[in-house]
Amino acid sequence: MGYTSLMLKRSAYGALAWLDLESPTAKEVAGIAAEYGIEPFVAEELLQPSMKPRVEFHGTYAYVILHFPGVQRGHNTVEQEVDFVIGSNFLITTHYDSIDPLHGFSKTFEVHSLLDKGTIGDHGFVLFFYMLKKLYRAVEHEIDHIQHNLIYIEEHLFSNQEVEMVRAISRASNDLLRLRQTIEPHREVLKILETEGPKFFGEKFAPLLRTLANEYYRAHNHIMRNIDSLGELRETNNSLLSTKENETMRVLTIMALLTFPLSLMVAILQIDTVHNPIRGLPYDFWIILGSVVVTGTCMILYFKHRGWL
Repeated sequence: MGYTSLMLKRSAYGALAWLDLESPTAKEVAGIAAEYGIEPFVAEELLQPSMKPRVEFHGTYAYVILHFPGVQRGHNTVEQEVDFVIGSNFLITTHYDSIDPLHGFSKTFEVHSLLDKGTIGDHGFVLFFYMLKKLYRAVEHEIDHIQHNLIYIEEHLFSNQEVEMVRAISRASNDLLRLRQTIEPHREVLKILETEGPKFFGEKFAPLLRTLANEYYRAHNHIMRNIDSLGELRETNNSLLSTKENETMRVLTIMALLTFPLSLMVAILQIDTVHNPIRGLPYDFWIILGSVVVTGTCMILYFKHRGWL
């Protein structure tokens, strides 16, 4: 195993070669293209990100573009592109940011190379198969992390924290939407690979192509199940929040209904007129206060009788 530069990493397992390029230079891509017979327009694609995933079959290799969620913490990228050039005895990967699953796979590849365990295989597609499985497992780990957040939301849903749960639900919804939008285009690419791949790579690889499709659908279905669960949690939280707001409005209305007549009664009894029956009497203050207390108590009892309190 050797390194030609900080951006180009070469690994070998028997006759099988893996070249991993991170933000490669034009010179590096030109050298790789000349070494492995890659057409110039494909080499140009390796130098810059692509908008959409796709798969192309060329004479001696297949070119696959896939986007994956930015699953590692601390990265600002929403999604990360990986370009695969799959030959019979080589695999070229190009990406434009550090990708943790690929870094982890390189460790596994190194161990297999040193120990000669024989499970990597001798075809570039087998290496692509194991690498894609590693990337899909990383997506599932991200889904599991979001699922833990959903469990936290469910546990705190009835703890009088509706406003905080709105924020938590919004964050989880954004994360799930990002995952779904990123991997859903994989369906068409994997469908083409499953249909045309056996003709290009060989019929013996058909089971591996079906397995890759199953890995995708497992991750996608996992996302959709969590989206459904999140929708139920959102509806429940919205109901609780609405109930809480209605209860607050009901209490405020009752308070307004209670205080307005009492304030009006006090204002009337305090009018400075010649024939005011209360003003000027001994203990007039206590008479007014007592009247307010008695009237307020009667109103509260009436509200309770009607079920308003």
